[in-house]
Amino acid sequence: MATPPAVSIDSPVKDAGNTIAAPAGGDAGALAVPAFSPLYQQIKTLILRSLQAGEWKPGDSIPSEVELAARYRVSQGTVRKAIDELAGDNLLVRRQGKGTFVTTHAESHIPYRFLRLLPDTGTLDEQGPAERHIIECRRLRASAEVARLLALRSGDPIVQLRRMLSFGGQPTILEDIWLPGLPFKGLTLELLSGDQSPMYALFETRFGVCMVRAWEKIKAVSADADAAQWLGVPEGHPLLSVERLAYTYDDAPMELRRGIYRTDAHHYRNELS
Repeated sequence: MATPPAVSIDSPVKDAGNTIAAPAGGDAGALAVPAFSPLYQQIKTLILRSLQAGEWKPGDSIPSEVELAARYRVSQGTVRKAIDELAGDNLLVRRQGKGTFVTTHAESHIPYRFLRLLPDTGTLDEQGPAERHIIECRRLRASAEVARLLALRSGDPIVQLRRMLSFGGQPTILEDIWLPGLPFKGLTLELLSGDQSPMYALFETRFGVCMVRAWEKIKAVSADADAAQWLGVPEGHPLLSVERLAYTYDDAPMELRRGIYRTDAHHYRNELS
């Protein structure tokens, strides 16, 4: 089957009798929007491209629905539906009486946006924030496996981190993290150790990389000698292995993370819909 033609935003986009003109005063560029998608999905794509290009940064407010409707020459309802979807994807957040803002990992209520480990008793607030210890940060060449997952070439530069998260003084999560080397040029052990913000917030503010979605693989494992030493458990102790691949706006993989979790006082919870 032939691939449907893409439509550049410097040309009108038509769907079911509706037309999106090029954004008034905007940079047309060569951003493709599928002409066969519903109108609100086309607007969602255009807003997403602006987020990707950094027109509105994490924490910034975006233009109002009225302004965006004028910009794209569509109805306010079409813009609202696009924004609703982006808010549902946790890329935008609506604030009553204030407007719509780009989601940021720096917000106080989402210090660990993708962390789903909860205490068996009490709440996250009662548990308190995790105590972080950066064990190492080094630059090396990507192995074939890491390169494949991060869409790199084998041997490309990467940054490898190891850190420990503890709760109430108890080592709970041992994580190994791999990042593409070029976007994270300048990331050092000193920078990580001296920064008290969530790691993803640091990635946003210092490197302009926003993690917007992730997938995970979870399975039960037993502690090997290395994990047993760091987590303070005997070898063979039951643990949870969580592998995560996180993506930025343009669906580029930006982080591979493999964590080993103690679950004797915690559980992993996910909400399904």
